[in-house]
Amino acid sequence: MKVILLQDVKKQGKKDQIINVSDGYANNYLIKNGLAVAATETSTNRLNKELATRKKEEDAFVEECKKIVEKLKNVEIVIKTKTGEQDKVFGTVSSKKICDELKLKGFDIDKKKIILDHPINSLGTHIVKIKLHKRVEGELKVTLKK
Repeated sequence: MKVILLQDVKKQGKKDQIINVSDGYANNYLIKNGLAVAATETSTNRLNKELATRKKEEDAFVEECKKIVEKLKNVEIVIKTKTGEQDKVFGTVSSKKICDELKLKGFDIDKKKIILDHPINSLGTHIVKIKLHKRVEGELKVTLKK
């Protein structure tokens, strides 16, 4: 029996995948527990329409992310920190601190999207990666000053 998975099912498949399973497994477990529906012509058409809608929404989101990345190219974040002898910075600058500074500039970017390859713990300009989507990455200049 062919079924359309409504959720990920371990060792069977991912959500929205059409799989072929035995009739008993489909009726007694997958459909009964709301993990799948029978793959009729109507449900298959509904799945195709839903996947097309999701694709359009994702493409629109990717375009929005690209616009944000273009705006970020011209932005430089300046963070003032305390330093000790020989201009050694106390601690490091976290992604949360960079996120807070971006909010002051008008960008609402989650701190989990800011990727720090190395700790920012020295004065000067550093390049920080921002991954807004799996297909969209950008860079941001962060400058540490006394």
